[in-house]
Amino acid sequence: MASQDALRQATRLASSSALLQVLFRVVTFGLNAFTLRYLSRELIGVVSVRLTLLYSTVVFLAREAFRRACLSGSTKRNWTKTINLLWLTVPLGVFWSIFLGLIWLHLLEVPDPSVVPHYQAGVVAFGLSAVIELLGEPFWVLAQAHLFVRLKVIAESLSVVSKCVLTVILVVLYPQWGLYIFSLAQLLYVSVLVMCYVFYFVMFLGSPEATKKSFPIARMKALLPNWVEDETFVNWKEARLTWSFFKQSFLKQILTEGERYVMTFLNVLNFGDQGVYDIVNNLGSLVARFIFLPIEESFYVFFAKVLERGKNVKDQKQDDVAMAADVLELLLKLVLLIGLTITVFGYAYSQLALDIYGGSILSSATGPDLLRCYSLYVLFLAINGVTECFTFALMCKEEVDRYNFVMLALSFTFLCCSYFLTRWYGSVGFILANCFNMGIRIAHSIHYISDYFKESTYRPLSGLLPSPVLALIYILSGVMTGFSEVFFCCDQGWMAKLIHISVGALCFAATIIAVLCTEAKLIHFVRSQ
Repeated sequence: MASQDALRQATRLASSSALLQVLFRVVTFGLNAFTLRYLSRELIGVVSVRLTLLYSTVVFLAREAFRRACLSGSTKRNWTKTINLLWLTVPLGVFWSIFLGLIWLHLLEVPDPSVVPHYQAGVVAFGLSAVIELLGEPFWVLAQAHLFVRLKVIAESLSVVSKCVLTVILVVLYPQWGLYIFSLAQLLYVSVLVMCYVFYFVMFLGSPEATKKSFPIARMKALLPNWVEDETFVNWKEARLTWSFFKQSFLKQILTEGERYVMTFLNVLNFGDQGVYDIVNNLGSLVARFIFLPIEESFYVFFAKVLERGKNVKDQKQDDVAMAADVLELLLKLVLLIGLTITVFGYAYSQLALDIYGGSILSSATGPDLLRCYSLYVLFLAINGVTECFTFALMCKEEVDRYNFVMLALSFTFLCCSYFLTRWYGSVGFILANCFNMGIRIAHSIHYISDYFKESTYRPLSGLLPSPVLALIYILSGVMTGFSEVFFCCDQGWMAKLIHISVGALCFAATIIAVLCTEAKLIHFVRSQ
């Protein structure tokens, strides 16, 4: 029953997070399409690549390892020590913010002030916003561990909407403010986000609902750092696991944001091209962000709760092993089919999508090729997200430490590939390097999963094999939509575009019907969970 509850809560969290990501992406894409008509590509490039990279790097290095360590295992623990450990993210964030901020200000190329004004203020504001967000980390971990779905949806929705409304108002009224616009919007975003979590726990703690749920924290003071006599300040097992994940997170951040680091530190693209790349990258990552990421985050919690970290399959409860294997197989099948659909149809409809979204500024030159390559990359992202979420949920400390060496070698190889492929193929080289990176990580995770289940009768990796009928449908759809693009898209008028869209709609309908007919178990899982 506990495993069933964990599965039900994880799927609820994943679906709610997916809907939330849909809102984020829709609002962001609308905002990008709007700002493209008011601001320069160079300004958008500095915000989307340079400053966002500073913010994401500080936040990731300061909290990712703590999140993974503190969300592992049961919610029945000494939360005082866990909360003490989580508060260490704040001084760590201050350190990274100052250290990286100085690099951003004094070692990197400074944009032309006439094109991108107020760069220095932007660096300070984005670094400060990262520290402000870390103030809410203990609240976020508590909410995530106890699966407070509604809180996450409301908090992040309000913060995103507030940020977008302020951005639109300032862009229309004061476009000459430059980076001041995005700096103020970013500070508003993190402030609203943290205040939502704080306000919720102020109202929740001590309430009848908290008592009914036997919530482990009784008052707000307990969410601050507390020293307990005759006890250690933190749980040293969690602290050591955090250190292992920290070494890994440093490398994972390089792999995740590698192309932005190459763009930022090696100047292989100018700020305008960086802006176009980032817009196309955001469009291409739509499905990855609003479906794959919530699945990865939510089912990491599920696998970490159902199976015990560091134990082999024979030492686990066999009912839990059966459930975990079944869920893993179905998740792999789900993300595989979504990824294949994006890859097949994305190739033939990339140019049309960019033409509708941003006009000739995006649909000309390398824009369509970027999005076509990204359609293939989505398939790699889909498989890697699920395989890694299972692997990281089960690895013991020693295995995490060993994997860190793999990540170190992979990080170096990825950066070299990014640099040389970009020199040869332009911005498309970044996506090709990412595909290589993801392929290696998938191979490692598949090896781990196969080795984990080899002493059992379960074979969850069979979820990576589509049925022959479905594979044939995908091949035919790819061929038909490819020919349709050649003959009808995209400079022959709206009637030809409509014919091209109709061909895609028919092929997509055939694909959906094939899925419904051949994947009954998967359909039942999606409907029931």
